[in-house]
Amino acid sequence: MSGGAARRRRLPQVQRVAAYAVILRVATDPASGWEILLSRLSDTLTHSPLWTLPGGGLDHGEDPRSAVVREVYEETGLSVTVGETAWVLSAHRSNTWRRGRNVDAHALRIVYDGWVPLDSPAPRTVEVGGSTAEAAWLPLADVRSGAVPTLPLVLEALEQHRVARVQRVASYALVLRGAGGAQEVLLTRIAPHAVHGGKWHLPGGGLDFQEGARAGLVREVHEETGLAVTLGEPLEVHDVALTGVAPNGRLEEFHGIHLIFVGTVGSEEEPHVVEVGGTTDAVAWVPLGSVGELDVTSTVSAALASYARRS
Repeated sequence: MSGGAARRRRLPQVQRVAAYAVILRVATDPASGWEILLSRLSDTLTHSPLWTLPGGGLDHGEDPRSAVVREVYEETGLSVTVGETAWVLSAHRSNTWRRGRNVDAHALRIVYDGWVPLDSPAPRTVEVGGSTAEAAWLPLADVRSGAVPTLPLVLEALEQHRVARVQRVASYALVLRGAGGAQEVLLTRIAPHAVHGGKWHLPGGGLDFQEGARAGLVREVHEETGLAVTLGEPLEVHDVALTGVAPNGRLEEFHGIHLIFVGTVGSEEEPHVVEVGGTTDAVAWVPLGSVGELDVTSTVSAALASYARRS
């Protein structure tokens, strides 16, 4: 055995298990693309600015999910939710300087998909005297291009990371009243915290697991308008694909399949939102001639176009 090999073999072996989160969001200005939440290493650890994923080492006996939630809060001041799955990155350096000595180091990094609430404040470092100097949302494009200096961990994690894909089946009702120039359509307004916040939409929503399309739609119409709807024939199947932030703050590639039915309600009833804190914040009868003046979803446009073709 050579002298070099013997020296490497005598190095103390150090293994560290840590948990991190890849946390993405759409930039405040959507034209700027996506942003990633990163932590800058303390000046005591590096001579030049160097950013890494929020996270850190597990305490003995600590669950990795609990560890990453704790570490993200200490480094950014934000409350993170982590996904159900994770991937593991392994890094082995047989001769590296750690805490005043050369060691044979092996690092296992458990990396989660994470997200923070949409109304989260600006990041701030909570832990004083730790390994983090500051935290910030940074342009993802700059991180990928190398314009933002990062530890290798960041790019390795981004290579493995995939934006969550969500497919959702929902039922909606096209409810009309009146005739001729006085005809009105029942519309709901999407709450600001939801995707397409502020747009006007058809009453309805996502189906619960194993819930029938008609039963789910009757439930949703009541929650959003307070009205009991009677459903007629299926009118249209409409779908939409987009990348956006879900109400809980998670960045998703979303595919919505929308089953649209014709519906009727009692003409003497006035609508009102029943479910407080949901994705609907207003409901109204809108004259058909005024719909073009509103910011409506593509589901509304598709339903009205299909109804006009059948009339």
